[in-house]
Amino acid sequence: MDKKYQVYGMGNALVDLELIVSDEFLNSHNIEKGIMTLVEEETQNKIMKAIEDSDTTMQCGGSAANSVIAVSQLGGRSFYSCKVANDELGKFYINDLVNNGVDTNLQYHPLKTGITGKCLVMITEDAERTMNTFLGITSNFSKEELDFTALADSQYLYIEGYLVTSPLAVEAMKIAKDFAVKNNIKVAMTFSDPSMVMYFKDQLVDIIDSGVDLLFCNEQEACLYTDSENLEEASSKLSKIAKNWVVTRGAKGALIFDGKNTISIKSHKVEAVDTNGAGDMFAGAFLYGITNGCSFKTAGDLASLASSRVVSQFGPRLNVLEVARLKQIIM
Repeated sequence: MDKKYQVYGMGNALVDLELIVSDEFLNSHNIEKGIMTLVEEETQNKIMKAIEDSDTTMQCGGSAANSVIAVSQLGGRSFYSCKVANDELGKFYINDLVNNGVDTNLQYHPLKTGITGKCLVMITEDAERTMNTFLGITSNFSKEELDFTALADSQYLYIEGYLVTSPLAVEAMKIAKDFAVKNNIKVAMTFSDPSMVMYFKDQLVDIIDSGVDLLFCNEQEACLYTDSENLEEASSKLSKIAKNWVVTRGAKGALIFDGKNTISIKSHKVEAVDTNGAGDMFAGAFLYGITNGCSFKTAGDLASLASSRVVSQFGPRLNVLEVARLKQIIM
């Protein structure tokens, strides 16, 4: 029987504020380049004040949110469990998510008082993205945000690694994963960022080492998590904790393990403008592919092409015409 949703995502709800900065700006504000750093609202506000005259784009975001939006853009059906506050940015977030075709728990429950989380996405000339995140009310993401009716009617549960920073969210991750396993729903997870593996590895191990059906990570995260010197060693170890896995490698493409064979996915040469959301798009496009009859190879090819298009523009999403062209080329 067909499920209502192909992908049920859970993760942090953050309004993304994206802009271009210089390396000098990052250095002068002691911002570590290339990773996501959690900051207090006061710190984030100081940075925002320093760039208040810059052109900034705003959209609903968060790693898993970008992925489930990608599923929806490609023609799939997705649901997103998250938490925003009853403020201006929270209402913006809901409208943007729903307008992108994603159902959410936010549509059915009253919003609570608080501050909606924000992620300042700073893009440098080399296309690298650096994120300073104030979690706001999403730091209290918990089992209360789970919708078990929607999850039961989904093919995949997709869990965002960024959630491991909160004990309440870790509990929700475990509850959702246990429910999925008991109800024959496949479990996919992403590490999200090298900083999660560096600073919250114990929490990730707690979630992942009991096994997942599909694991997404990049090469650096794979080596960090498995304490490996190279990708070959890391790949062997990943196969012991994930039935299937995807390791993205930037300009080198990606490696995919389908349970039996390791498949090499080629990259597409583009002029990189903004790497923000490339991994999220890869995960979303891959999940769309495998839940719509594609082989892992075809899904990987679609994901690689889609993420290359994202890298060549500003922002983590593609327009409708671009999505149609991608599907025409690959599928």
